[in-house]
Amino acid sequence: MVEDLKGQETWRLFRILSEFIEGFDEMADIGPAVSIFGSARLNSNSKYYKKTVEVSALLAKNGYSIITGGGPGIMEAANRGALKAGGLSIGLNIVLPKEQRPNKFQNRTLNFKYFFARKVMFVKYAIGYVCMPGGFGTLDEFFEALTLIQTHKIHPFPLILFGAEYWSPLVDFLKKTMVKHKTISPEDMDFIVLTDNTKEVLDIMNRHMNKKKKYVEVAAVKKIKNRGGVR
Repeated sequence: MVEDLKGQETWRLFRILSEFIEGFDEMADIGPAVSIFGSARLNSNSKYYKKTVEVSALLAKNGYSIITGGGPGIMEAANRGALKAGGLSIGLNIVLPKEQRPNKFQNRTLNFKYFFARKVMFVKYAIGYVCMPGGFGTLDEFFEALTLIQTHKIHPFPLILFGAEYWSPLVDFLKKTMVKHKTISPEDMDFIVLTDNTKEVLDIMNRHMNKKKKYVEVAAVKKIKNRGGVR
């Protein structure tokens, strides 16, 4: 059954608010985290499932919490790798008529009815995205974050497309069609990294974290100076 989101029921506002409150409360202490996206339809025999377990475990071993959509396929693989490595494995589950069923590799689980509330959690608490091969949902998450960065609504963070064979046609379209027609700028492509290397994913996230720490330190010093604490 498809719910009509254009209804006027006041109760829906309270449900939406409760999802934001619960999400902010449950996610506040997770530390640096990486959101991993990908298809629910790729099973454990897929090479990308196996690569996702590897990427997630590597990130978790190096202190990153892992956030996924909580379902099967690539989401399961990411939660599995994080849990296997002893990391925080977070699943932001969504109620769907089909496909979505919570995987068993989560040690922190949240449930959402509304995609937009759930999407806020992905972007708010992540220091980077890793997009494995996926469908409309993966593209939606990727392009929303890219749009927020492009329009300066959020600070830039790594947007990694993992799987050159799968993602190269998309990257070619962005470069050869959208840039050519000037619907995006050439520098917009600088926000995107295409790779097949699990170690590169960790290196990218570590570089971003180091840059972020330096930014925070500089901002703190400037704040003290503005208050007259440093002469």
